Amino acid sequence: MAAICVFCASSRTLDQRYLDLATFTGEEIGRRGHTLVSGGGCVGMMGAVADGARAAGAPTIGVIPQALVDLEVADVASDELVVTDGMASRKTAMIDKSDAFLTLPGGLGTLDELFEVWTTATLAMHRKPMVLVDTDGFYRPLTEWLARLTGEGFIRPAGLDLLTVVDSVPAALDAIESRLA
Repeated sequence: MAAICVFCASSRTLDQRYLDLATFTGEEIGRRGHTLVSGGGCVGMMGAVADGARAAGAPTIGVIPQALVDLEVADVASDELVVTDGMASRKTAMIDKSDAFLTLPGGLGTLDELFEVWTTATLAMHRKPMVLVDTDGFYRPLTEWLARLTGEGFIRPAGLDLLTVVDSVPAALDAIESRLA
């Protein structure tokens, strides 16, 4: 099956519903027989998605920069923990190890990862599926703004079309599996 990279928040101060969403995402990845690739952290949604994946039998690959290992937030329970020298090399390793990308709610780091894989896709550096889970309209302001940028000529419609936007984790995994089939 596929190695699915999940981008999400690592904050320790999130509402429980986001942690539950991350746990469910990991469990669903495991139930469907996929491997989880994550940012290698053990806190927040990132930790919850990895714990959920392992609970459902999924192999986990964590990719984390040494600076975060030094802060003792590494997911040492990962089946494979790749330690990089910085954030840029972390993103490169995550892209290389993944067959597809699923983005859950998150902040600046999550957006950075999403935009990195999306930008490299628009440059035809990869053809891997990218799905944004817009739970409860979390990303609606962002997707509306991006649509406006397309209308103003800043983003090509074909570039915008590379990102699939859905409202649930099962729909996200269905979209990924369909694209990879």
